[in-house]
Amino acid sequence: MPDIGETLRDARMRARIDVSEIEAKTKIRAKYLRALENEEWGLLPGPTFVKSFLRTYAQALGLDGKALVEEYRASHEHPSESVYEPIVSSSQRTRGRGGSGRPASGPSRAYVSLVGVVLVLIVLLVIGLLSGGGGGSGHRTARKSTRPHTAHGKRSTGAGRPASAGGTTAGTGSSAIVSLSLQATARVYVCLLGDGARKLIPGTELQPGATTPVYHARRFKITLGNNAVRLLIDGSARTVPPSSLPIGYAITKASGRQTLPQSQLPTCK
Repeated sequence: MPDIGETLRDARMRARIDVSEIEAKTKIRAKYLRALENEEWGLLPGPTFVKSFLRTYAQALGLDGKALVEEYRASHEHPSESVYEPIVSSSQRTRGRGGSGRPASGPSRAYVSLVGVVLVLIVLLVIGLLSGGGGGSGHRTARKSTRPHTAHGKRSTGAGRPASAGGTTAGTGSSAIVSLSLQATARVYVCLLGDGARKLIPGTELQPGATTPVYHARRFKITLGNNAVRLLIDGSARTVPPSSLPIGYAITKASGRQTLPQSQLPTCK
């Protein structure tokens, strides 16, 4: 079976298409297209973008992009066993093995101790929150009972103005939420994470003209494969400047849109 790069190059040559034409059609830089044809995977941003670029390039040539991506996964993706192996010290490995060398069953004593400490901290935190909340409520009740009332029955503040019913506190909490939606102007790869690293757009391609729902969170992190997208942040449209590398932002109410370094881009793996 021909290699992935050979398959792409032969299809392009048979169709008499130049790399620059594919670049204009797919919005993928020419150097990445040549890297795909030469199977120089190290010149590409990462496995996620390799599969995205490979699928897009194959579809532009009328090839089966899914089959080429599966071939890449089978030939070049080898997940390391160390990712799934728990990190333990040599003394724990010695204690965890019997005379026959088989792993001992059950969690280690260090793990049990750590879980116990975490549970104690959680209980103390809950007790502190409950006691603090109760004390604050009683303090507010006492203050309400000692405040004078105006002739119209409204509470009077120190400056003689009617006090609001906690509107300032509620407004502060809600103002931290930022809204975000995306409008694709061409095919673009998107990985969008919300609060708690929740995958809102799990590393997929938006088609030209596609518009996402409006997402709400205190903090977003986003990776874009190219600049063919418009961001609507709290209803305000923001364009994305062109870049030869993947583009990433952190978006919050307080700081707005901040560019992320390449090492901190979310990958939605």
